[in-house]
Amino acid sequence: MIFHGQSADSALAAHEGHAERAAVRAIALGTMRWYLRLAPAVESLLTRPSGVASRIRALLVSAAHQIEYSRNAPEATVHVSVDAVRLLGAPRSSGLVNAVLRRFVLERATLLARVDQSLAGRTAHPAWLTERMCAAWGDASPEILEANNGHPPMTLRVDLTRTSVDGYLSRLAAASIDARAIQWCESAVTLTRPVAVNELPGFREGVVSVQDAGAQLAATLLDVRPGMRILDACAAPGGKTAHLLESLERLGGEGELTALDVDPSRVALIEENLRRLRRHARLAVGDAKDPATFWDGRPFERIIVDAPCSSTGVIRRHPDIKLLRRASDILAFAATQLAILRAAVRLLAPGGRLLYSTCSVLPEENEQVVAALLAVEPVVSPAAMPRHVAPGAVERGVGEQLLPGAEAGTDGFYYACLEKTTAGT
Repeated sequence: MIFHGQSADSALAAHEGHAERAAVRAIALGTMRWYLRLAPAVESLLTRPSGVASRIRALLVSAAHQIEYSRNAPEATVHVSVDAVRLLGAPRSSGLVNAVLRRFVLERATLLARVDQSLAGRTAHPAWLTERMCAAWGDASPEILEANNGHPPMTLRVDLTRTSVDGYLSRLAAASIDARAIQWCESAVTLTRPVAVNELPGFREGVVSVQDAGAQLAATLLDVRPGMRILDACAAPGGKTAHLLESLERLGGEGELTALDVDPSRVALIEENLRRLRRHARLAVGDAKDPATFWDGRPFERIIVDAPCSSTGVIRRHPDIKLLRRASDILAFAATQLAILRAAVRLLAPGGRLLYSTCSVLPEENEQVVAALLAVEPVVSPAAMPRHVAPGAVERGVGEQLLPGAEAGTDGFYYACLEKTTAGT
C-alpha cells in the first residue's frame, strides 16, 4: 500500500471480510502512523537500504511498530516476522530480517532518540509538512502534529427528525454501548469506544450516521430554508447532503437539492448512503469547475463547496496522508479550490449564501483561497457566521479553523461563509 500509491482504505478493502480484519487494519494504520519515525531507525541498521526489496523493508518497519507500540513480546514479533518472510516468497531474506529486528529490539531507544531530535522525526511527519505547520501555527504546531497521531473518537450524527439525542443515547445504553452527547453540536453523540457500524442501533434504518462533529457544522452554517435550490458541489460520500435534507425536514419543508460529484462511482456511493437514510436528492455527475457539465441555468440560493484538499486535518483518521501527500500538491489543490469557488459564484443567486469548507489546516487552502476569490469576484463578500463555531475554533480573518484534537475534540476543518451581493455577470 505504501509503494503503489494507493490509499489505505483502498488497499485494505481486500481484507474487509477477513476474520482478522481488525488486527490487519490496526497494524497497517499503526505502521503508517509512525512510519516516518520508525523507517529511519530501521534503515540505519541496513548496510544498503536501497538494495533491500521494498516488501522486506515494509515488513521490517511493520515489525518495528509492533515491537515499539504493541503489547506483544518483542521476541514473538521477531519470530512471526521471520515466518512472514517465507510467506512473502523471500526465504533468503529471513536471516537479514532476524538480525535487523534483534538489533532493533536491543538498540531501539538509542536509534529512536536519534530520530526524535527533529520535530518531523519525533512526530512522524514529512519535513515539508512540519515546516508548513510551523509557519502557519507557530508554537501550536507541535500540539497539532502530536494530535495527528492520536486515535480519533467515533462520533455519530443522530437524525433528529426520527429520534432525539437523549432517545438515541438510551438505545445505545440498552445495547451496552457507552456514549455521551456533544453539548455544542445538537445532533452529535460520541462513543467511548468505537464499534462496528452494524452494532449501532438503528444504523441500517438510517436513524444514525457516522460523522465527525466538526463536519456536522456545515448544515447549520449553510442556513438552508424550505423551498430553496441548494447545491452540494463536491458531495461524495453524501454525509453533508443527508444532513442538509434532515435539516430541511426539521424546518417543516423540502428543498431542491442537487448532490454533485465528478466521479460516477462516488455519485453511486452518495446514492447508496441516501438509500440507507431514506432520503432523496437530485444526483449529478459533473465537474464543479465547469457548470456546463451539470447546470440547468437556474441559480441556487445555497451552495456548499466542501472542496477537494490535502486532508491534513484528518491525518489521525487517515495516517497514509503523511506518506501519499507531496508539497507540490498544495498549490495544485489551491488552484482547483479557487476554480470551483469561482464557478460556484456564477451559480449563486443574488443574496445567496456560499459555504466553503475543507478538511485542511493549511492557510494556503483555506483563508488564502478565500482571499484570492474576494480579490477577483467583487460580487461576493464575507457573510456573518457565529464567532467560534465550536470550542477552541480559531478566527482566521475570513472564516474559522478547527484544529484536530483541540478543545472541541474534532478533526481539522475550515469554514468560511460568503454571500453574493449583486447579480454580477
